[in-house]
Amino acid sequence: MVERCIRGRAASEGLAVGPAVVLRALEGASRVKGSIAEEHAALAAAVAGARLAVADLITRLDGDAAELIGFQLALLEDDALTEAAYAGIETGIAADDAWRAAMAAEIAGYEAADDEYFRARASDLADIRDRVLRHLFGLEDNGAMPSGAIIVARDLAPSAFLGIDWSKGGGIALGEGSPTSHVAMLARGRGVPMVVGLGHVWESLSGSLLVDGGAGLVEVDPSVERVERARSLGAALLQRRADATAHQLEPAVTRDGTAISVLVNISGPSDMTALPAAACDGVGLARTEFLTGNLLRDEEAQYRAYAELMRWADGRPVTIRTLDAGGDKPIPGYTVDGESNPFLGLRGIRLSLRHPDIFRVQLRALARTAALGPLKVMLPMVTNAAELETARAHLRAVLAELGDSNIAFAEPAFGIMVEVPAAALAAQDFNADFLSIGTNDLTQYATAASRDGTEVADYADVLHPGVLAMIAHVVRAGRVSGIDVSICGDAAGDVRTIPALLEAGVRALSVSPGLLPQVKAAIRELDLATLAESA
Repeated sequence: MVERCIRGRAASEGLAVGPAVVLRALEGASRVKGSIAEEHAALAAAVAGARLAVADLITRLDGDAAELIGFQLALLEDDALTEAAYAGIETGIAADDAWRAAMAAEIAGYEAADDEYFRARASDLADIRDRVLRHLFGLEDNGAMPSGAIIVARDLAPSAFLGIDWSKGGGIALGEGSPTSHVAMLARGRGVPMVVGLGHVWESLSGSLLVDGGAGLVEVDPSVERVERARSLGAALLQRRADATAHQLEPAVTRDGTAISVLVNISGPSDMTALPAAACDGVGLARTEFLTGNLLRDEEAQYRAYAELMRWADGRPVTIRTLDAGGDKPIPGYTVDGESNPFLGLRGIRLSLRHPDIFRVQLRALARTAALGPLKVMLPMVTNAAELETARAHLRAVLAELGDSNIAFAEPAFGIMVEVPAAALAAQDFNADFLSIGTNDLTQYATAASRDGTEVADYADVLHPGVLAMIAHVVRAGRVSGIDVSICGDAAGDVRTIPALLEAGVRALSVSPGLLPQVKAAIRELDLATLAESA
């Protein structure tokens, strides 16, 4: 019998009570097998249907959310994924059985990989498997969930999360997963309570569940009194969030009078409607990974997108990151296929410098945008000073080209995203106009622990003394050089880590729009003098 209260790991704060909906690989579904030609056509149609569904989902998402499931779309567009299944059909196996067998082999390969990146991507393959099977069996997608359901699964792919309507509540309880995974970040951004790392017991969960995302607990068939208490606590949490939102236009100043800049991360147009520009001190990170396909070479389309952001910011500083492709953000025809470890391969600025023609298109659009207001251009995944100087040479060439035209332009500030430990330790050697610390990758690289890895989740901790020491070193280097230093990673929006970041000298945080009010409220409760005394 399942224990009444199961402890996992806190992944997203909040409380939710609802019926358990267990997501497993499709079981019990059946279909009538046809001829070899019919089975071949059935699988082709199912794969095409799944591909269209994922592509449609991407059109309804922005920034990081769209990037995360771009991996699935890239796989579904790769004929190599279906070769083994079609070969099985040719031997007389039914399309669904052939597809299951082929995907089982693929998933096993990913799960057995030495690299944590590939093990983390196994959940995406399982989601692709089930999407195609649902099309084969004529079943609905996971989006048709009971209102307020508690989603129970071994793991949950970002695309599965994004396909669910969370507007009427609900929560997540996972057997595996990590608090630093992409789906956990999505859950926090949308206020969905989430607990991970429950172990094999997830397979036995059923009935009514209470998910306490802050405590990392899942209760099975909670009593009426417990439900009422949880709802009361949940209402209090919502009230605190509402109070924070009511004061979001006020500056973030600590009790001892230290002003902290709170900027916002922008992934797409929807983020600009989620928050009034007056609530933030600017844009600390604007992502440009929407640049896929023809947009990579479309200067006018890029300029229009950037100009819209500058208009929204209304004179506040805006930091736009150049294309950060690679790793878990593949772009067909641009990123490199088959890397043994994509996170340590060609990513960010490394790819941009390999595609100077595409890089210069973006730099031209950005230089034109700089004429509209205070713009900073941030280079991702920089490792050494030579990369910054090579990129700056491309910028100067673009500025010279624009100088010979009648197009308005200006030179933007040019800085780097500090996410490689070697760059953090050598921050003083970069001739950058500003530094922005990307704590997500910096932490996983420094602790040798993937942020999506269940087994190593405890290691990937931004509060590790070594990580905090690197952050403090970057802050000191910035002060010596007289340049701004900020944090734009997930840690900036975590109220539990903010005291340590401020103690390390950080004075500018960039967070997702949904977290900005709570971050400002948390800062106002801190006294830096008291923090220094207790250190």
